[in-house]
Amino acid sequence: MTGVVTLTAAGAIDATYRVGALRRGAFTRAESYTREVSGKGVNVSAALAAGGADTAAVVVLGADDVRFARCGLTAPLLRIVEVPGATRVNTSIIDADGATTKVNAPTPPLSPEAWDATVATLRAELAARPEPWLVISGSLPDLVGAGVPVDLDAVRAVAREHGARVAVDTSGTALDALLADPAGIDLLTPNADELAAAVGRPLTSLGAVVSAAREIVERGVGTVLASLGADGLIAVTAERAVFARADAPFVANTAGAGDAALAGYLLGVTREPAAVAAGADALVLAVASAAEWGAHAVAHASTLVAGPPHGIRALVETEPDLTRALSPEGEA
Repeated sequence: MTGVVTLTAAGAIDATYRVGALRRGAFTRAESYTREVSGKGVNVSAALAAGGADTAAVVVLGADDVRFARCGLTAPLLRIVEVPGATRVNTSIIDADGATTKVNAPTPPLSPEAWDATVATLRAELAARPEPWLVISGSLPDLVGAGVPVDLDAVRAVAREHGARVAVDTSGTALDALLADPAGIDLLTPNADELAAAVGRPLTSLGAVVSAAREIVERGVGTVLASLGADGLIAVTAERAVFARADAPFVANTAGAGDAALAGYLLGVTREPAAVAAGADALVLAVASAAEWGAHAVAHASTLVAGPPHGIRALVETEPDLTRALSPEGEA
């Protein structure tokens, strides 16, 4: 199996509180509290490792939290780029009904020197793996004093240098910039809202999602894997649209489900040669794996998943009903 290197340019500490009820403006004592090194790329690498993949998570963390990071369960995966100060904290509050209220801290700016160190670390990790995947994940920090996000051209150049396939899971101005020049992006993983913003219109049906995804594919992206919340997910290429949905045994925490789904897709993709040789449909395999890992993730109390899904099976449609309306949870 080929290796996967993830990039988290804005690392985070995930703080998760469980409460009986969340009342605005009232004092609430948590029933439990967990704290873990996170950031979307770290979450993806954790799930990949749980699935048996060779992976490394290049992550920018504040020096105040490096000791904590090196003591956590994900420590063997982390390739830390250390910057001064504390790491931002993203907070999830989960009430007794299973609803998650999430507040993410702002992304701190990054110095040019720290960005250069990040790119150098990526180069070393990609060089150590034959035909790797590179996952660019999460929000991108601004460069100190520049007021613009870090330039991903250097990252894309490193990917080309090492023959890496590139997956992107970001949003906002970073996504806009990549879609203006999407050359070299093999996989893009927006949610319904992000896809709607990219094409400038609401998406209320599965057919609308496929049409929007095809517009992105026509710009040069290989595959769009759109997550639709409770409705499932769909992979769209120039020729095909494959839908999948899997039911979680229960919902404990929705944070990190998209990251686990991306990891599941990559686990399917990186096992393609053996699967195809055995007669399997590679895209169906990858999409089913994505749905199963996403459902597996929401049953975890923490953001990071531990171990592969068991007993979760995806329903896959190779010719989905494009008239199907999106539910409110999956609506753009």
